Amino acid sequence: MRCDNCKERDAVINLTQVEHDSKVTLHLCEQCAQEKGIETGTTALKSTLGTFLSAMGKGTNLPVPADTARCPSCGATLLDFRDSGRLGCAQCYQTFGDHLRDLLRRLHGSSQHVGERYVAPGGNGEASAASELLELRDQLRRAVESENFERAAELRDQIRVLE
Repeated sequence: MRCDNCKERDAVINLTQVEHDSKVTLHLCEQCAQEKGIETGTTALKSTLGTFLSAMGKGTNLPVPADTARCPSCGATLLDFRDSGRLGCAQCYQTFGDHLRDLLRRLHGSSQHVGERYVAPGGNGEASAASELLELRDQLRRAVESENFERAAELRDQIRVLE
């Protein structure tokens, strides 16, 4: 596929943007992407975050399977991830899930996302979430009784997020 911008080189980057409820996809070559300020594989490694992720990937000694498993969707390998600190596509998360879970456990102490709120290791996040849920329900009841329906709608949405 040719670059949508220059129409000369092969497109290597697919940029999807959502603007006013419509999805626009651009297929760009590496040069046009850099001109538009989009990080590519080579520029990502030069950024602070890319350098950090690359160092973390190399420091964790990600195992490389003997059969050099590849993502069926984009063809990326664990070696590619270790070198760049980036996965090739959404399917990579499933393909390399076991290796990524191990990496996340070492980096973050857990491989499970527990929401927006930080809960210290060993902390009782479930008890505090339950007490917050009870408090929100009580506030919702009072808002409805006082006919403050705007506040009640906000509280209802917060309760749905916690549930």
